[in-house]
Amino acid sequence: MNLKPLSDRVILKAMEAEEKTKGGIILTGDAKEKPEMAEVVAVGPGGTVDGKEVVMTVKAGDKVLTSKYSGTEVKVDGEKYTIVRQNDILAIVE
Repeated sequence: MNLKPLSDRVILKAMEAEEKTKGGIILTGDAKEKPEMAEVVAVGPGGTVDGKEVVMTVKAGDKVLTSKYSGTEVKVDGEKYTIVRQNDILAIVE
């Protein structure tokens, strides 16, 4: 991948949506919701953003939860990625 995020941006790769419900019902492609969990691929350096100092708290390899429709989707080398600001990340999944 040749993407390097700037400032407080984070590049995410969506994790696959569940194909079964907890009750065992298999979902079709249209019934699956957009995944909210993603893996951090790359992290910008942080710095001063809008006059405020931003320290990056996520790192590559972290699994995170994001807002459902946040960020900008891009396609590089046939792979889909989402670029979000760090403050669009709701939580780190441990």
